[in-house]
Amino acid sequence: MRVVRSEVITVQTGSRPTVRDITSEAERFVSGQGDGLLHVFVPHATAGLALIETGSGSDDDLLRAIDDLLPADDRWRHRHGSPGHGRDHVLPAFVPPYATLPVVDGRLALGTWQSLCLVDTNGDNPTRKVRFSFLPG
Repeated sequence: MRVVRSEVITVQTGSRPTVRDITSEAERFVSGQGDGLLHVFVPHATAGLALIETGSGSDDDLLRAIDDLLPADDRWRHRHGSPGHGRDHVLPAFVPPYATLPVVDGRLALGTWQSLCLVDTNGDNPTRKVRFSFLPG
């Protein structure tokens, strides 16, 4: 019988749009687990997960692309919260709130420059939960 192991972590994202690398937290969770799949889920209506290169400007480029695609202005019907907050509720349609990653020998099988990142454009909620679930192979 295979048992899914699950854990919820808390991530501080602050009061500005951010791309927060959570790769090390995910690696810690799967360390020593053998082969399987890591499923990551953000139980929030205004945040998502992305696999991108960080530290080279790609994280800033992603936030700029989100601003271009989903401007934080008054066009949105969803109007509670900060001005432009409606766009935060549309974000998960473009940056999904889940990702499934391969795990080989207890290590994430990511590409050379890939990092798992929490994308949060909602400055009204600076604390996020992220659920890691490991399904052994």
